[in-house]
Amino acid sequence: MYKYKINEYLYGLNVVEYSAARRIIPQELDISLNTFHNYRNIKIDSEADIPYCIIRKLEVLFKMNRGELENFKIKGPDLQTLIHKKKVKK
Repeated sequence: MYKYKINEYLYGLNVVEYSAARRIIPQELDISLNTFHNYRNIKIDSEADIPYCIIRKLEVLFKMNRGELENFKIKGPDLQTLIHKKKVKK
């Protein structure tokens, strides 16, 4: 499974749109075609990531809401929990 839904979106396009998208998206993001392909193929368990500004631009291009491009949820304790843990350890 991929970390981002880039391929899911692209595979929903017809052949002409898909071909055009592969040329247009890297130009709009000001990245190389190779970098775009690398972004498309980041696995969900990979340490690699896409810069936030690129993710937001992709969400705009794909008409997605903020956070809809991701195939995962970031989990962790909130700040208040961490502060409380530090106080208890002292």
